[in-house]
Amino acid sequence: MKIKREFVLREIAGDILLVPAGKTALDLNGMITLNAVGADIWKMLPEVKDADEITARLLEEYDAPAEEIKTDVIAFLDKLRELGIV
Repeated sequence: MKIKREFVLREIAGDILLVPAGKTALDLNGMITLNAVGADIWKMLPEVKDADEITARLLEEYDAPAEEIKTDVIAFLDKLRELGIV
């Protein structure tokens, strides 16, 4: 998947944040807080093609029902699309 905006993933005081960089910092006022799964998904984005591939990779790492993971992945990707990030 293609990331359309510039962000830097940082861990600050125990929080995982997407910090906008460059022109993105002017367009988006603020940072995005992620949980551990959100950070894992973010790291996968440049190498995966769709939600199914992300779901398959997360199933290898997390003990949760496949449908729950897929629902959460789709919701996360929808939010990134809404913000114009992917």
